[in-house]
Amino acid sequence: MKNGKFQFGIIGAGVIGPTHAKAIRDLSGRAEVTAVADIEESRAADLAKKFGATAVYKDYRELLKNKDIDVVNVCVPSGLHGQVVKDAAKAGKHIVCEKPIEITLPKIDEMVKACKDANIKLACIFQRRMAPTSVELKKKIDSGAFGKMVMGSAYLKYYRSAEYYKSAGWRATWELDGGGALMNQGVHGIDLINWMMGGISSVSAICETKTRDIEVEDTAIAMVRFKSGAVGVIEGSTSIYPGLPTRFEIGGEKGTVAMTDSGFVSWDFEGEKEKPVLVGEVKEGSSSDNRAITASGHTLQIADMMDAIKENREPVCNGAEGRKAVEVILAIYKSSKEKKEIKLPL
Repeated sequence: MKNGKFQFGIIGAGVIGPTHAKAIRDLSGRAEVTAVADIEESRAADLAKKFGATAVYKDYRELLKNKDIDVVNVCVPSGLHGQVVKDAAKAGKHIVCEKPIEITLPKIDEMVKACKDANIKLACIFQRRMAPTSVELKKKIDSGAFGKMVMGSAYLKYYRSAEYYKSAGWRATWELDGGGALMNQGVHGIDLINWMMGGISSVSAICETKTRDIEVEDTAIAMVRFKSGAVGVIEGSTSIYPGLPTRFEIGGEKGTVAMTDSGFVSWDFEGEKEKPVLVGEVKEGSSSDNRAITASGHTLQIADMMDAIKENREPVCNGAEGRKAVEVILAIYKSSKEKKEIKLPL
């Protein structure tokens, strides 16, 4: 720490890097952006200037040598997360990594081990978990208010144009994006439904490319069975114009809840008259515009990382938690390819 504040280094100054910088600025009493690295040095310089960082690097490994930095925010393409995280852990930096934490399970396991061996904290950005609505609903589920859990579904219908996919060479590639509508956009909702419902035990899925000239899926549907015995559906797309608000539906023998980013659409429990009035304050982006992202959820997770360091505990969404959504998505891909039900763990 310097001047009583955590010092952050941002690796990757593309679309999501500025969101991390905004989140850190919102914690200005406790944190500040010290350095930015990007292979396009001018882009790193622009972000650094906007947020008051004093150091700019083209090679992230040079940033990791900066002794002032306490935490690095990994904002490079998904399939490059693993090496950056391992290098950061070796350099003794705590890590906030964008979603998905990586695109293969072996890479994730290597990341988690590297951080454990170096006694480094690793957090994965899944800001939907931090939304007031999500927190309230999770408490309700865990309290047993639903009775026997029956259904849990996630509807994740985004829209991404052909121009979006052409905007960066890594987008919609198996090598660096790890997939399409599910791995890039739907991963947030898949993490949330999996977390809220206590884990997915099997999937049966269809993944197809309907409207875009890309090698990965732009449309997917999966029937899922949860560890509790409940069943549900995950629908994900980037192919339907203009996209729809994400929606989650949870149902049990004694109650039903539906929520979107705007808040609870329905909240009905047997014998319960009062309903919460919380709204969905944390968004991971517009269904039709990936740049329409707020920093509020990132702010909460970065604050949690600082608290985790001070209290010597795990972040609320650590590397092991970040792994779970990727495992579900890979099972969905495997199910679609092999045309059969796939059981988890893989």
